[in-house]
Amino acid sequence: MAVLVDDYSSLPVVEHRFSPYAMNGGTVVAVAGEDFAVIGCDTRLSEGYSILSRDVSKVRTVTEKCLLGCVGFHGDVLTLTKMLDAKLKQYKHTHGKDMSCSAIAQMLSSTLYYRRFFPYYTYNMVAGVDNEGKGCVFSYDPVGSYQRETYRACGSASAIIQPLLDNQIGYKNQANVKPAPLTRERAKTMVRDIFRFRLGA
Repeated sequence: MAVLVDDYSSLPVVEHRFSPYAMNGGTVVAVAGEDFAVIGCDTRLSEGYSILSRDVSKVRTVTEKCLLGCVGFHGDVLTLTKMLDAKLKQYKHTHGKDMSCSAIAQMLSSTLYYRRFFPYYTYNMVAGVDNEGKGCVFSYDPVGSYQRETYRACGSASAIIQPLLDNQIGYKNQANVKPAPLTRERAKTMVRDIFRFRLGA
């Protein structure tokens, strides 16, 4: 009795992969001054070469003194902001006041670290005014490590924008230039101009 066996050894090996993530792009820029913080973002939601929307803001008002910039995989952005909203409401009901900007920064860090083995695919930035009335910017890595900074860009165009911020606000790579105090108007103009330059307008 003969047994027929198909010979699959000559077929090419095809590896199939599934990724739960997508990159929807976006860029956030934040600048902190003496008693203010400015944060800006683009409004384009894209995937690959497709533009899904031109009217999606990546900056959310968290409290009167704190804003959150969040870009990356839009599904994770929505999930993360929903989690943060629930925690902020719970805090307000328990303590009868809004969470401070520094406390929100720490809460976001803990939330990201909790998902460190399957992280949110988001680039996050918190900007606002702290308890002492000073402007603050907090930037994050994907698993919750964060630091307070004066200025930062995150997202898909950060590699282009960060050197510009280093030069114009940090006065790096400039000889014989006396650093001038950063005013609110200059910070707003710079953030606005950065996005005009990036979008080619």
